[in-house]
Amino acid sequence: MSFNVLIVEDQPLVALNLQDTVEELGHNAVGIASNMYQALLLAKDVDMALVDVNLEDGPTGPIVGRTLVEADVTVLFMTSDPGLLRGGVPGALGVIQKPVPDLELIGAIQYAADRHAGRNDIPPPRGLLQFHPDASVGTSS
Repeated sequence: MSFNVLIVEDQPLVALNLQDTVEELGHNAVGIASNMYQALLLAKDVDMALVDVNLEDGPTGPIVGRTLVEADVTVLFMTSDPGLLRGGVPGALGVIQKPVPDLELIGAIQYAADRHAGRNDIPPPRGLLQFHPDASVGTSS
């Protein structure tokens, strides 16, 4: 089964690697967003999203993630500092730490696709820190 995937990442090389991996797995990368505004513009008809925390416009990834979850998008966060999401984001799958080895990235994308397809009995891939279902991100400044 193929899904439409939004990549929310402000580092061009990382974003292009994600796009290549998504497409190699048979999914459609609908676009790359480097900030919250672009992400929300591209979010129409998206099934899944790979979301970084710190974007061009600051730490807006959790806002993007919450907005996408509310639109029934399967969200997986990817960041170099998972501690920024220590409280989680309600409805999101979890977070994987960057840099992500290729096999772990493939596993994480496949896991998100399986979960989006309704398969909830699949164990999470190595490296994925799952969020508790009742998770909420604190907004500390």
